[in-house]
Amino acid sequence: MKLTDVRCRNARSRDIPYKLADGQGLYLYVAANGSRLWRMDCAFDGKRKTLSLGCTGGPCASG
Repeated sequence: MKLTDVRCRNARSRDIPYKLADGQGLYLYVAANGSRLWRMDCAFDGKRKTLSLGCTGGPCASG
């Protein structure tokens, strides 16, 4: 199921981080501190890699 703008905005922090999948490796990573980060899993040279694409609204993790 594709993510909607409303579902992304309503993503709230939990005790442990979780992912909201959008499809083809793209997902919204919701951290325990409430930050929401766009990430994408892909394969490079036969190994899984995770690309960080940036944060969305609200507090963003720094460092």
